[in-house]
Amino acid sequence: MEKILDIIEAIAHEKSISKEHAVEAFKDALINTAKKLTTPTSAFEVTIDQDTKVYTVYKTITVVADDDPQLMVETGKDEHKKLIPSDGFIALSEAKKEFDESLEIGDKLSEEFVLEKHGRTASANLFRELEYHIQRRIEQDLFEKYKEKVGSVMLGTVNRVDAEDNTYVEIGELKGVMSLRNRIKGEHFKRGDSIKALLRYVSVDPQFGLFLELTRTSPKFLDALMASEVPEIADGAVEIVNSARIPGERAKIALKTEQTNIDPIGAAVGVKGVRINAVSAELNGENIDCIEYSPIPEIYITRALSPAITQGIKVDTEEKKAIVNITADQKAKAIGKSGINIRLASMLTDYTIELNEVKGIAERQAGSSEQETEKTTDTTALEDLFK
Repeated sequence: MEKILDIIEAIAHEKSISKEHAVEAFKDALINTAKKLTTPTSAFEVTIDQDTKVYTVYKTITVVADDDPQLMVETGKDEHKKLIPSDGFIALSEAKKEFDESLEIGDKLSEEFVLEKHGRTASANLFRELEYHIQRRIEQDLFEKYKEKVGSVMLGTVNRVDAEDNTYVEIGELKGVMSLRNRIKGEHFKRGDSIKALLRYVSVDPQFGLFLELTRTSPKFLDALMASEVPEIADGAVEIVNSARIPGERAKIALKTEQTNIDPIGAAVGVKGVRINAVSAELNGENIDCIEYSPIPEIYITRALSPAITQGIKVDTEEKKAIVNITADQKAKAIGKSGINIRLASMLTDYTIELNEVKGIAERQAGSSEQETEKTTDTTALEDLFK
């Protein structure tokens, strides 16, 4: 069986796992095989000489105190549970009597256990154990690989959509699952569609095994798409402070930069809106508002309520509450359709926003189109020219 170490290296290469993980799987397979040939309570250790490629299995017994609970092990289930002596531990007094008076607690007694002596039974058990543990190492490597990608955008191909509208997506070696609640409202996928989604987490299910949980509704998906379209965000020149979404309808994203020569809003929107429009198209036409972040809550909340024009604001930073004065003609804009604008502003700023209606009409910004219209239609100043 010494040649088996060459086979282990070949398996590692074939299954695309590290040699170290393949060797660990081999050790676990040897130990489990040895336990099946002796007793489940026995303890074994495996040593491998990497130069000679020779492995050795040792049966070990650890010396413990006479009253150590490890001397007995519980077996069976429910009403059939019982305590039996463990073959992996020995009481100090018994060890001194049977082996050596110089033994101390923590010492280990070991003897070589030769699997070859057990013939075909050992070979069959070792093959099954090795197959099982190699598969576990493959899953472990995949788990670690995709765990590092959590929070990033994955590109995959739709494999099927089940009766409950769960979308199954093939991504590399694994299968991704996107439930109905993680899909943007109004989206419909069919087999063969290529889609982008955020990797939410990697999960292990007893029935389905290792799979990826995908989402297209998370604000982090918006952040990741913005980073992929806006180089300034990807390289850190522009930072996304926070984002809020009502998936498929509208989103707000707060941006900031420490570099005075960069306009964060202009960078995010792009020339003629090409960047923001690309992200919006990926999100099924979701309308995206970009605002510039301010560390001053009053300014930040005022910007978050855009396009509404506010008259004043009172902020309680401890209670995270803001009372905003607003005129009747701007109240509808502040609230938005079905309350979407004020909800997004609250989610974005993490403040509870309360609107307080005041009398008056919001002042127009200088240079607005409506003011220009009033000036050009008023011709009274030209009357003297025709007298």
